[in-house]
Amino acid sequence: MNAEQLDHVFKALADPIRRRIIDRLREQPDQSLFQICAVAVATGEKAISRQAVTQHLDMLEKAGLVRISWSGRTKIHSLDLQPLREAADIWLQRHLEEGNNP
Repeated sequence: MNAEQLDHVFKALADPIRRRIIDRLREQPDQSLFQICAVAVATGEKAISRQAVTQHLDMLEKAGLVRISWSGRTKIHSLDLQPLREAADIWLQRHLEEGNNP
């Protein structure tokens, strides 16, 4: 994972709405945009537009945290935690090594 990919992962995690989307996809994988929006409404979360959810999903996809597949004409979103694991390992290792060498 290069520095740009690392930045994409942490930028994606910086937004609370994107973190909630990650949580939802972890709890219930393989959701369409409609399903993601419907769960937000059903749980009483602050309403955001489908366009806003799409932009958040695009950011998560760019970071590699969301994978896309198709079911007919429906885009299905699933979570991929591998980039998060890699980013956390790289970042922690870097700072733990620096912490040992003041």
